[in-house]
Amino acid sequence: MAQRILIVGSCAAGKSTLGTALAARLGLPLVHLDQHYWRPGWVEPSTEEWRGQVAGLVAAERWVMDGNYGGTLDLRLPRADLIVLLDQPRRRTLYRAIRRRVLRDRVDQLDGSPERITWGFLKWIWDYPVRGRRILLDRIAEHAPDTPFARLRGPREVADWLAAQPESARK
Repeated sequence: MAQRILIVGSCAAGKSTLGTALAARLGLPLVHLDQHYWRPGWVEPSTEEWRGQVAGLVAAERWVMDGNYGGTLDLRLPRADLIVLLDQPRRRTLYRAIRRRVLRDRVDQLDGSPERITWGFLKWIWDYPVRGRRILLDRIAEHAPDTPFARLRGPREVADWLAAQPESARK
């Protein structure tokens, strides 16, 4: 069983939702990168501070980690035993982003940083299948070419994949 699982994909693809369920099922510690990155009021850390923080997080022997943050993929990918790409359709991710803003039902809600929607954020989600996915796949090929990889393209695939994971006695 993988001990360090990295979940990546577009914003609002369900990374944190899957991460929460997977960590509980496998009895692994959960790391939501958004909760470590953002400071209250959506303040970003410096690049050096963030890379140092991520280096500390990935040094742990066991984790399920969800989040993108392309500037630290070189630190995270080589440490992962399994990479899960949530490759959801853009209409689903756009819907989920708007829904979680309206309902305020984000799984990894950030203290002091209420969910927000901007045109730039929506454009990033819309463009992800064309640009973001290619960059991510290139980084995986560069930093973790031999790491097992699951590419889940819809809610049914996610549910089936999760159900197929062994439950841990460590819970």
